[in-house]
Amino acid sequence: MKIPKAMLETQNRSNPLSRSKLIGRCIVSCIFVFLTHLALSVIPRFFSAFSFLTQLALSALLLLLLLGFGGWCRRTLLRAKASAPAFVFFNILFIWGFYFSVIRPAVPQLHDVVFNCGVVFLFIGLYSIITSDPGIVTNGSASPDQPMESSLSQVDKEMELLASGLGHESTHDSGLLMRVRYCKTCKAYIKGLDHHCPAFGNCIGQNNHPLFLILLFGFISTEASYLVCSSVFAAKSRILDRPSELTLSESLAVSTILFTILQLLWQVVFLIWHIYCLCVNIRTDEWIKWKKYPEFQLVIPPEPGQSFRNIRFWNPYDKESLNSRHCSIHEESSLPLSYIFHLLYIFQHLEQHDKPLGGMD
Repeated sequence: MKIPKAMLETQNRSNPLSRSKLIGRCIVSCIFVFLTHLALSVIPRFFSAFSFLTQLALSALLLLLLLGFGGWCRRTLLRAKASAPAFVFFNILFIWGFYFSVIRPAVPQLHDVVFNCGVVFLFIGLYSIITSDPGIVTNGSASPDQPMESSLSQVDKEMELLASGLGHESTHDSGLLMRVRYCKTCKAYIKGLDHHCPAFGNCIGQNNHPLFLILLFGFISTEASYLVCSSVFAAKSRILDRPSELTLSESLAVSTILFTILQLLWQVVFLIWHIYCLCVNIRTDEWIKWKKYPEFQLVIPPEPGQSFRNIRFWNPYDKESLNSRHCSIHEESSLPLSYIFHLLYIFQHLEQHDKPLGGMD
């Protein structure tokens, strides 16, 4: 599998895996995929008297138990790690193979074409995002032992100057909007880092974030298509009318439906979250670790009689947040005049990047 040069350099700085270890991780992942689906088939076969929602809850609980048991096995018995991207790949392959062998004969041709096209799209998208460059920034100072606080990006330094009222030089051409962050997993600086995605084995940054959203939507649409196809099969085979007489293949048909619904639930929530982040112009990493990034810290000076400052979250990259902050300044008469000037200075700077910044009177 072809890996970008920047990603290869990052991996070489850490601990590159040998081909035998990669193959071993793929084998472990494949085994756990088969064990997971066989274990899930127990739910509809032995708990058929329970309602569908109860079976869904039991499936979620069983998946959590399998996750913990798998981690224990890898640490104690197998002493080998699984590969999350390989686990995703073999899950898709398992569902696709089961669809061809059991579900497909009962599915109309149009539904069959839609589902198969979705699966092919997932394979192409998975390969593309694993081999993509998220936006790695070459920086010789990046090291695994370097703390986050000591490797502040140029954005952080400039925003600290602006917040203190000392930034009197133009920063339009200095990379203010790059938002470079450090990923401890990849041990690299990523431009526009959103998060490190274990399922894809790669960081999600400025370069591959659109691909990530497209692939996430692809997973949701393909899983919804599989639900439609498997529902047609369930209706034609009447497996829901005789839950106590299910064969192994019929139990797998119900368990894959339960598994797909669980996948859809968290993926839809995840997609909504990322759409929200796009609307307010913020990254997941910035939202979680905002206390490490000075530009997201709004320092409220202590009131008379207090000895400490209050630090609140605010998003300097969200225009609506800036406009509301600009309007609310006139209502917060308790704030010192110098602090109001500093906020106005930040607002004017972010609104007019193309104008040179002068000193404040």
